[in-house]
Amino acid sequence: MASRLQQVSGHLTAANTSSNKIGVKSPEDVVIVSALRSAITRARKGGFKDTLPEEMLSGVFKGLIEQTKIDPALVNDITVGTVLAQGGGATNARMAALHAGFPESTAISTVNRQCSSGLQAVVQIATAIQTGLIEVGIGAGFESMSKNYGQAAGAPTSKKIVDQCQSAADCLIPMGLTSENVAADFKVSRAKQDEFAASSHTKAVEAQKNGWFKEEIVPVKTTIQDKDGNESTVVIEQDDGVRPGTTAEKLAKLRPAFAESGSTTAGNASQVSDGAAAVLLMKRKTAEKLGLPIIGKYITSAVVGVPPRIMGRCGSL
Repeated sequence: MASRLQQVSGHLTAANTSSNKIGVKSPEDVVIVSALRSAITRARKGGFKDTLPEEMLSGVFKGLIEQTKIDPALVNDITVGTVLAQGGGATNARMAALHAGFPESTAISTVNRQCSSGLQAVVQIATAIQTGLIEVGIGAGFESMSKNYGQAAGAPTSKKIVDQCQSAADCLIPMGLTSENVAADFKVSRAKQDEFAASSHTKAVEAQKNGWFKEEIVPVKTTIQDKDGNESTVVIEQDDGVRPGTTAEKLAKLRPAFAESGSTTAGNASQVSDGAAAVLLMKRKTAEKLGLPIIGKYITSAVVGVPPRIMGRCGSL
């Protein structure tokens, strides 16, 4: 009996190893056949400022179905990463899936691992496929910082725990201030931050000019209001936070945004954004059977906690 268990264990280990090797193809590989997103727009100012998160996500789901021509009924499970959606966002996520054409038999859940919530959603679906729990699944993410971001969005926290545990108290440090801690701890100068930010804008401008984002962005039709409350229908298909002409010299003139003597500014910090994305996963043998393109292979993942004072609420990566 023990010998037979060892034999079976050996088979499982061998199969798992071969499907997880880089550069080696196996029918059991978990692969990505589609990865799409909406445009990423500026919160409260951009193209999705009046759009609810489920509306953005539904648009991306529809784009995924249209691109792959997959029968929505083949998708067993969807996991959606979100940080700010009210009540965990499960209701909003399921509304988006049903509106996009997935049947009621397609299950859905949401997950919150702060800044890596969308990645965690992909990991959970990939793991479910690896272990045979499902055949086909989608890892996704959505966020409306226009609708849900700010002081009112946070859940009540225990003053008792904050008073008794410094690292717990550090979980409440705003991300802008944790960036200042990172800069101080790791000697990242203001000049380096401005140079990197300017380079990022330059690359993004070039990418937009050459249409390099078009294959991954799903145009989403939505309604937007002007300052007088007048509504109009628009199609959002381009990231609107990219700033042509940005230079390190221009960024150097901006004042610190979070600490008087700090180095993080509105120009070298991440913007608050609205958007959604989705990744369709299945085993290689399933993708080949359905005639779908394989654009990536999932190998594995890992997480580790870091001090909250340098990552705030995003304490695990």
